[in-house]
Amino acid sequence: MTVEATKETLGFETEVKHLLHLMIHSLYSNKEIFLRELISNGSDAADKLRFDALSNDGLYEGDSELKIRVEFDGEKRTVTVKDNGIGMSREEVQEHIGTIAKSGTKQFFEALTGDQAKDSELIGQFGVGFYSSFIVADKVTLTTRKAGAPADEGVRWESAGEGDYTIESVEKGDRGTEIVLHLKEGEDEFLDGYRLRSIIKKFSDHISLPIVMDKEPEPPMPTEEGEEENEAEEPAAIEEETVNSASALWTKSKDEISDEEYSEFYKHVGHDFQDPLTHIHSKVEGTNEYTLLLYVPGRAPFDLWDREAKHGVKLYVRKVFIMDDAEQLMPRYLRFIRGVIDADSLPLNVSREILQQSKQINTIKAGAVKKVLGLLEGLAKNDQETYEKFWSEFGSVIKEGPVEDFKNKDRVAKLLRFSSTHTDNEKQDVSLEDYIGRMKEGQEKIYFVTADNFLAAKNSPHLEIFRKKGIEVLLLSDRIDEWLVSSLTEFDGKQLQSVAKGELDLGKLDDDEEEKKEQEETDKDFESVISQIKDVLADKVSEVRLSHRLTASPSCLVTEGYGMSLNMERIMKEAGQSIGGSKPIFEINPNHALVVRMKDEQDDERFADIANILFDQAILSEGGQLEDPAAFVHKLNGLLQGLL
Repeated sequence: MTVEATKETLGFETEVKHLLHLMIHSLYSNKEIFLRELISNGSDAADKLRFDALSNDGLYEGDSELKIRVEFDGEKRTVTVKDNGIGMSREEVQEHIGTIAKSGTKQFFEALTGDQAKDSELIGQFGVGFYSSFIVADKVTLTTRKAGAPADEGVRWESAGEGDYTIESVEKGDRGTEIVLHLKEGEDEFLDGYRLRSIIKKFSDHISLPIVMDKEPEPPMPTEEGEEENEAEEPAAIEEETVNSASALWTKSKDEISDEEYSEFYKHVGHDFQDPLTHIHSKVEGTNEYTLLLYVPGRAPFDLWDREAKHGVKLYVRKVFIMDDAEQLMPRYLRFIRGVIDADSLPLNVSREILQQSKQINTIKAGAVKKVLGLLEGLAKNDQETYEKFWSEFGSVIKEGPVEDFKNKDRVAKLLRFSSTHTDNEKQDVSLEDYIGRMKEGQEKIYFVTADNFLAAKNSPHLEIFRKKGIEVLLLSDRIDEWLVSSLTEFDGKQLQSVAKGELDLGKLDDDEEEKKEQEETDKDFESVISQIKDVLADKVSEVRLSHRLTASPSCLVTEGYGMSLNMERIMKEAGQSIGGSKPIFEINPNHALVVRMKDEQDDERFADIANILFDQAILSEGGQLEDPAAFVHKLNGLLQGLL
C-alpha cells in the first residue's frame, strides 16, 4: 500500500468539536498553557519509553538521551515541540486525538453553564491536553513514529481544529512526536525565544527531562570608529541549551521548593488546570526508603465514581518512571490523590505482578496512606474552611474508607462529616466526635437515619420521638451511607443505631415508669385493631404493632434489628440485585386521629381501605414507590368523598 493510499480525512467526534470551541473561547486569557500541556505530554512519552526499554533496550534505537525540544520560526510563524519518547502508531493517534476516550465526558458537558469564567475552570478540571494547541494555532501538524517501528510507519495528523482532520502514513527516520503549531494572526508573542523560555521556566521547570532550545544569538559587537567590519566572518554556530532545571522536584529539599513550584508540578502530574488544595512532601528513611509528593486536588475529577478509572499516583524507582496509576500504591477511597512515589529499594524491572506480591510495596502503601490521613487530620483540626472544601468534593469517597480499610477504620471515622438534626442543615459538618460531645446524659448510642435524599431523612417520621426528647440524630442521605453504617457499627465505644430498625430502645433516656404503664394500657386497648390490620395486610407485613416513636405521623415502617433497611433494599433493586422478599414491620400511632377512628370503625371495607392507605403512606414517607398507585388514589378518593 502506498503512502498516498493511506491518507484519510475523518470527522471529529461531536464531543471533540464542542470541546475545541469551548476551549478556544473560554481559555483564551490563559493561552500560554498550550506549551505546558504539550511539554507535559512529551515528558509522559519519554517516561513510557524509559520503562518499556527496561525490557527491550532496542527501543532506544541508539539514542537514549531523552529530551524535549522547543523551536520557533518567525518567517513560517510556527512553534514546534518535539520529543524522542515512545511515539504513537496510527491507531493510537486516532484513539488519543480523534476522540475523547474519557469517562465523565457526558457529565462534563452537562455541567457547563455558559458562564465563561466558570466554564474555563471546568474545562481545566476536565483536562485540555493536546487540544490546547488550538487556542493559539489555526492549524496543527503532528508527525510521530512508534519506538521500534520501521521508518515507513510514521504517521502525520493535521487539522485546523474545526470539523475534521487528515491522517496519513509518512516516512519518519527518528522515533517520537513532533507537533508544529501554525500560529493565528495576533499570536506573534510566541515567536520570541525569551517569551517561550519564560513560559517553560514558569510552568515546566520541575520536569526531570531536559527541555532544550537553541541559544539566542549574541548581538553583534559594535565596531569602533575607523575599524572596518570583517564581512567574511562566518556566523557563530548555534548551540543548544537546556532551559529548565531538569531535576525531579520531589528529590529536592522542601526548603528549596516554592509554593508556586509545588503548584505547577501538581498541574503537570495531575493534568489539572487548577491549583491543588494541599500537598505533603516527605522522605522516609530506613530499610525501605522512598520519597513521596502527594496532592489533594482542589476539585473532584469527573471520573471519580468510575470504578474502572485508574489511580493518580505515579511510581518511580530511583527517579526512573515505572508505571502510571499504580493501583497498589493507594486504596480506592483515596483514589483522588495525585502525585509521585519514588522508591529506592525496588528493582528497576518491577512488574505489576511483582507489585501485587511485594511486601515492600505493602509497606510503602501503608506509609503513604498514613501520611495522607495525617494530612487530612491536620486540615480538619487546623483549617476548618479548607477541610469543608475538601469534604464537599471528596466526602462521599472518604466514606468508603471504613468499608475498605479496616486497619485505619477509626482514623477515617474521625474524618467523617454528616448532616444532623442539631442544625437540620444539608451541609455535612458534624463529626462523630461533635455528636458524642453533645449527647444527652444517659445516652448510650449514636442514632442515625438513612434515606434517599436529605429532605426524606430530615422529615422522616422515625425522628418524631427523638425531636420531642431533644436527642440528636445523624441524617444520612448519600448512597454510600448504607454501606458505611454496615461496617462502622461503633465509634469511641458508642454503638451506631438506626432509628428505623428494631424496637425503639432509648435506654436510660426512656425510664419514665408512668409513661411505660400508659403504653401497656394502650397496647391492650388496641389489641383488636392490631389483629384486624394484620388480617388486612397479611401478605405485606411481618408484624403490626403500636409505635412509641411516632408523635405526629399515623404510621411508619420498621425493619428487624439486623435486617436490611428499606432504603438499602431500594438501592440494591435499582442496581439489579435480587434480594430476599423480607417484609417490613408496620407500626401505627395510637394517638393519631386516623388510628383512633379505626378503633370505632364498623365497616370492614372502610377499615381495610384506611389500613391500606396508612401502609402506602408509610411507604411514601420512606421515599419508596407504591406497587399500585392507582389503587392508593382510588381508596384515598373514596375516603375524601365520605367527608363531603
